[in-house]
Amino acid sequence: MRALFPGSFDPVTPGHQDVLRRAALLFDEVVVCVMSNSNKTGRFPITERLDRLRAAATDLSNVTVDSHTGGLLVDYCRRGGIDVVIRGVRGVADLDYEMPMARMNHELAGVETFFIAADPALAHISSTLVTAMSQQDRVRE
Repeated sequence: MRALFPGSFDPVTPGHQDVLRRAALLFDEVVVCVMSNSNKTGRFPITERLDRLRAAATDLSNVTVDSHTGGLLVDYCRRGGIDVVIRGVRGVADLDYEMPMARMNHELAGVETFFIAADPALAHISSTLVTAMSQQDRVRE
């Protein structure tokens, strides 16, 4: 079964890498896809995010990396023959945010959502936190 792990990955975090590795063990193929959100301004160019994802997946033979701009997630799934969307969740707030989208993806295209609970050791990490820490490190230099 093919699964899609979508996200902005801006930047890729250890939590993203953990969810990707665990998903790769569960599905025949995982497409990790940088999605463009017109409501968000990215911190890193899409090409850099793709490179970082490829580096994170070098030892995962069943993982491919792609990007998608414009259109719905379910449109990408239909074109790619993908039946499952993978979402990592850190807690109840993430689940509350993800559930309406999961229901809509199912209603629109029959796409199921598979939630992977964050590793407790990584659950506090977000792309925003990683970016803030990076910027703080640059200031110290």
